[in-house]
Amino acid sequence: MTLNCVVVDDSAIQRLSIVKLVENHPNLNLIAEYSSALETKNGLNTHQVDLIFLDIEMPVLNGFELLDVLNNKPQIIFVTGKTEYAFKAFNYDATDYLHKPITRERFNVSVEKALEQHKLIQDFNEEEGEHIFVKSNLKKRKVYIKDIKWIEALGDYVKLVTEETSLVVLSTMKSFEKELPENKFLRIHKSYIVNLDKIDRYNSKNVEVGAYEIPLSRNKKTLLVDALNNI
Repeated sequence: MTLNCVVVDDSAIQRLSIVKLVENHPNLNLIAEYSSALETKNGLNTHQVDLIFLDIEMPVLNGFELLDVLNNKPQIIFVTGKTEYAFKAFNYDATDYLHKPITRERFNVSVEKALEQHKLIQDFNEEEGEHIFVKSNLKKRKVYIKDIKWIEALGDYVKLVTEETSLVVLSTMKSFEKELPENKFLRIHKSYIVNLDKIDRYNSKNVEVGAYEIPLSRNKKTLLVDALNNI
């Protein structure tokens, strides 16, 4: 098991010491290192991260304030030179709290905790069923992947059609497509993404999902055939 991680610290020297520990650990993959919380916030939009080694005292935005503005938080291991933040850190569901200077032995114990937590999350998701969370009508809602029939573009929003209901979510099609498993969904039209398992029939112009006909772009038919053959 390998965890994708980033290191965040405004001190170049402290950042380098953590980076070396990360690079020498067989279960960690360093995605990036950042010198500020603002850099981190922007970077997390483009990287899939499982674990952040996070300093607390940083200019402009501190470590706690960064977590306050993140929608989907990875696991957090706080790294700081002060002990007085420990209680607050665990209110943020921190996996661990490392006090500088960090020994390799203590670092490895912390990583082991993160690996165990990651495995628990994976096992739980497998038992419960693969799902995503979407925000609709100011509420976060859990939607199981297997229940999604199709997604339809509605200007600045998308309509998520499931077995039981329809949800309108503020998102672009491109952004929402990234949330879905590639092997289970296909964008068959500029305005439609369909769950491959829900397709009953198709022809050169349409895909049928139950009683509904969804338009199929001419240049997407070959992709659709290949995708259905690989389910």
